[in-house]
Amino acid sequence: MKSIYEKYQLRHVINASGRMTMLGVSTPTPEVVERVAYGLNHYFEIKDLVNKTGDYIAELLNVESAVVVSCASAGIAQAVAAVIVKDDDDLLLNLHSSTKSVPREIILPKGHNVNFGAPVDTMVALGGGKVIEAGFANECNAAQLAAKITPQTAAILYIKSHHTVQKSMLTVAEAAQVAHAHQLPLIVDAAAEEDLTTYYQSGGDLVIYSGAKAIEGPTSGLVMGKKQYVEWVKRQSQGIGRAMKVGKEGILGLTLAIEQYLTATKETGDEMVNRMSKFIADLNTIAGISAKVVWDAAGRDIARTEISFDEKAIGKTTYQIMAELKQGDTAIYFREYKANEGKVEADIRSVSTEQLEVISQQIRRLVEGI
Repeated sequence: MKSIYEKYQLRHVINASGRMTMLGVSTPTPEVVERVAYGLNHYFEIKDLVNKTGDYIAELLNVESAVVVSCASAGIAQAVAAVIVKDDDDLLLNLHSSTKSVPREIILPKGHNVNFGAPVDTMVALGGGKVIEAGFANECNAAQLAAKITPQTAAILYIKSHHTVQKSMLTVAEAAQVAHAHQLPLIVDAAAEEDLTTYYQSGGDLVIYSGAKAIEGPTSGLVMGKKQYVEWVKRQSQGIGRAMKVGKEGILGLTLAIEQYLTATKETGDEMVNRMSKFIADLNTIAGISAKVVWDAAGRDIARTEISFDEKAIGKTTYQIMAELKQGDTAIYFREYKANEGKVEADIRSVSTEQLEVISQQIRRLVEGI
């Protein structure tokens, strides 16, 4: 019997780029896979399923309320729509065509208005909002955030991500102080973050996570926070949320994945360093290559291998090397954010020891022409 890879002529992938959407994000546990299959093969009253799994998750996380959505991006769009529409039934059904004068401006630090695979601005627009940037690309403080608030402000949005500018940015807690001083909600996109409670405890009124990244559930998202705001998010199932609904299998799969995540033993950064040690040593024996440990730029306990290429000595650009590594039967993907500087990073969270050996061998082959 042909494998899926053979049947559809797909390449195998070694994912050294991290929990990335373009590669399928993560691999759930067998128990979560079984729960997804159970969901696919049974019927439920969906509203009841949404409410009761949300209550269960909220109790697990010690938050007021929670709801499973289709993905983190959908969570941003529905959270924005929620704070604009609130309890307005007409606006719920006519969000983008209505001429009602309601606050629609969503303020976020300029350095947070990034493209994470799609623009933040697009998610806000889907939710009926308009982005207002505060501060500068390399700086935003509480005063600069507050200065943008007007009667047309619906919420403040904070993107907690490695994609955003990290230096000279106010914290989630500082953004929450500004929002609450002006009776505004704070929406926090924490899609890939690993701590499921800290941003709520820091003052986030709606906090959004990817279900498939750190939590390693099925494709899904989690919106949690203050009960009234979460109830407004749920109402979007009759509005824009209809076009981004999550299936019963995603709801059940993520609920179990969260439960497992809270009790699982996670690989620490120091353990990653130990596991990378031979890999780094092997890379450093290749002419034109230097490798070292670097830590996650967004402050998470994640260690990675930074690989630097001496492009002149090798005779190839880093982009060329990366392109060649994606060819053949097995495509190898790295974090390429600094490829223009001749550097890439290997995130080993989804990479086995055997695959690390394959990666170093393939790099050696390409660089040394073996």
